[in-house]
Amino acid sequence: MRLIQNMTTIAECPTPEYSAPNRVIKMAVIGGSGVGKTALVVRFLTRRFIGDYERNAGNLYSREVQVDSEQVTIQVQDTPGVEMTDNCVSLPDHVACSIQWADAVVLVYSVTDRRSFDLIEQLHQLVVRAGGTNMPPVILLANKSDLLHLRRVDSQQGPLLAGTLGCSFYEVSASEDYSQVHHAFHRLCCQLAKQPPPPTSNSSSSHANSASTATEKRRSPLIPRPKSPNMQDLKRRFKQALSAKVRTVTSV
Repeated sequence: MRLIQNMTTIAECPTPEYSAPNRVIKMAVIGGSGVGKTALVVRFLTRRFIGDYERNAGNLYSREVQVDSEQVTIQVQDTPGVEMTDNCVSLPDHVACSIQWADAVVLVYSVTDRRSFDLIEQLHQLVVRAGGTNMPPVILLANKSDLLHLRRVDSQQGPLLAGTLGCSFYEVSASEDYSQVHHAFHRLCCQLAKQPPPPTSNSSSSHANSASTATEKRRSPLIPRPKSPNMQDLKRRFKQALSAKVRTVTSV
C-alpha cells in the first residue's frame, strides 16, 4: 500500500503503472528498550497506535510520502533496544551499520524511564563515532509525555540535553497525539529533502542501470503494453478493402 502524506493528512493513492524512482530518505530510530520506538514509527507512517509489540527484531519500514510537493520514499529502520551495562553502552554491529546507512538518526527516550534518558548522551557519542566524517543529522524525541503520574525525567532536562548535543528536541506521546509525532518526523523529512542527494561513486552507471531497469519494467510480461482490442479487426478490414480495390481496377 502506498501512502501520501502532507502536513495534515495521510491518504491512500493508486500506484501509477510507470513512474520514475523517487528519492529515498533513510532514518534510523535508536534508544533503550521499551521507550516506544516501534510505536512512534508505526504512528508516524500509519496514524495508528498499537500498545503492545513483540520484542523488536529490527524491522525496516518503508512508505511513499509527499514532502513539500515532492514524492519521496521514506525508509525507517527500527532497532532493538540498547542496554547499559556497568555504565557503558555498546552498540550491536547491526545498529552501528544502521547509523552508517541512515541519512538521519532519531534518538528516543521515555520520560517514565530515567535510565533511557541517561543513555542518550552516550548513544549520541556512538552515533558521532559511527557516522565519522558523514555525521547524520540527529533529533531527540522524549516519548510517553501523557503519563504524567509516571514521569521520571523533568520536562526541562530534555531541551537542555538537546542544546548540549546540538540537535532538535520534541516531547511527544505516541499513544495520545499523532500530530506531535507527525510534526517531529515531518520536520526532519523536510530538512533532509532540502539537502542535495548523496553523491554516488558512479552516477553515469547508476543512471544507465536505472534506465535499464525502467526498460525491463516496461518490457516485463507482468506489465504488458496496452493493446487496442480492435487492432486485428482494423488490419483485416484494411486488407479486405485493399483486395476489393485491386479487383475493381483489374475488372476495369
